[in-house]
Amino acid sequence: MVARLLDEDPEGAYGYSRVALRLASRVAAVREAAGFAAYASQKYGEALAEFRAAKRMTGNIDLWPVMADCERGLGRPEKALDMAGAPEVHKLDKAGQVEMRLVAAGARRDIGQLDAAIVTLQSPELAANSVQPWTARLRYAYADALLAAGRESEAREWFAKAVEADRDGSTDASDRLAELDGVEFVDAMVEDEGDEPQDPASPTADEDDQHEGDKLESDEDESDKD
Repeated sequence: MVARLLDEDPEGAYGYSRVALRLASRVAAVREAAGFAAYASQKYGEALAEFRAAKRMTGNIDLWPVMADCERGLGRPEKALDMAGAPEVHKLDKAGQVEMRLVAAGARRDIGQLDAAIVTLQSPELAANSVQPWTARLRYAYADALLAAGRESEAREWFAKAVEADRDGSTDASDRLAELDGVEFVDAMVEDEGDEPQDPASPTADEDDQHEGDKLESDEDESDKD
């Protein structure tokens, strides 16, 4: 239930996770799910505590990047950078290492080191032509950092590459690309209030004036006859 609600209703997922914790707090999977629910709800302190508990129970290092991102969320980017340079990172699989790179680049930006963030993202995974589960997010983060650094033409190129890799719409790269190209989207379903169609059965103001004028002329003719 927690996993199903994470994207659609983070607060609902968080509520379910608290119930699960009361029932099975010694189950590592429950602690991990509770951590992700808290993380999705931006409760980074709680998330970090749950991830640490799950890691202690299993010895699994896969949660290391998200734990570092919790440190960022708590306003401790330097701690996140320390974690990015820890030996645990070498034990991560390729996806985990890419995730750690994304977190480290975000931490660099948090402390104003924009150029360092760009360099952090430059990697064989970024340059690869093949599309992996992490490709869209990596290209997007790189494009966003380039744009923040004022390198607009390069940013546009990488947002376009992110769009190519983003097969499931996990980023808003297409919107960012359109924004750079000056494209504006108009909702065709929203009709301007000033353009409301005139009821064919209702007379216009000009027609009302004409009818009134005809009536006055008719009354004057009747008076002349008298």
